[in-house]
Amino acid sequence: MILEICCGDVESVDAAFKGGADRIELCSALPVGGVTPSPGLISQAIWKSERRMEPVPVNVLIRPRSGDFLYTDHELACIVEDVAAAVGAGCAGIVFGALNSDGTVDEYACRKVIETVEKAAEGRRVSLTFHRAFDVCRDPFEALETIISLGFDRILTSGLAPTAEEGVELLRKLVEKADGRISIMPGAGVTEANIAAIVKKTGVSEIHASAKFRRKSKMKYLSVGVEMSAGSDELYWPETSEHNVRALKEILNVEC
Repeated sequence: MILEICCGDVESVDAAFKGGADRIELCSALPVGGVTPSPGLISQAIWKSERRMEPVPVNVLIRPRSGDFLYTDHELACIVEDVAAAVGAGCAGIVFGALNSDGTVDEYACRKVIETVEKAAEGRRVSLTFHRAFDVCRDPFEALETIISLGFDRILTSGLAPTAEEGVELLRKLVEKADGRISIMPGAGVTEANIAAIVKKTGVSEIHASAKFRRKSKMKYLSVGVEMSAGSDELYWPETSEHNVRALKEILNVEC
């Protein structure tokens, strides 16, 4: 079983490594579902991985903004540049997804990303994950076939439900329909309480979790009444927990 941990900062990457993560999905802004991480974060995560006795693959999320997955030509140009930079920095994989306005997979955008990966990789193997844009597509089985035809290695999905636990029945059907042609990787709301059941009910070979907790700021001086954005809280933020990662990995090793 492969345990992929979603990390949004350098401290989370360290925690995931120490907890026994098999792979990292690197992003920023977890509260909005993740966006493309900065070049500095990408560089630091890969550097930390390469210094380990057994390097852990670092996959980079490419998402230029929060919101939907319908991208303009200008956004696609940014996406292509971000992909080239991430692959050039040495990432193990790219995580991307795009949809047309009718809810079908945007094959053009995906092919542009794949072409960029192949060019920037210069013969090096770089994996491709179609992310949770899949969960807001029109027809999951139609989208599955399109994504397979494009050459993606896996789909990160909650089974078109708020959480993977709630989407477990569709996840199982997707695994059956995929029939080994692509990996279905459950994600969203995966915890110690449900990870074993999700794996057993779906028959998947990899699973995605954030294993996060609320990190409290160590600031001694606190400014009152100032927010960086409406409803934001600068004194707490989500961060990966080494303890939570280790607990998830132990459950997978023992029960799955």
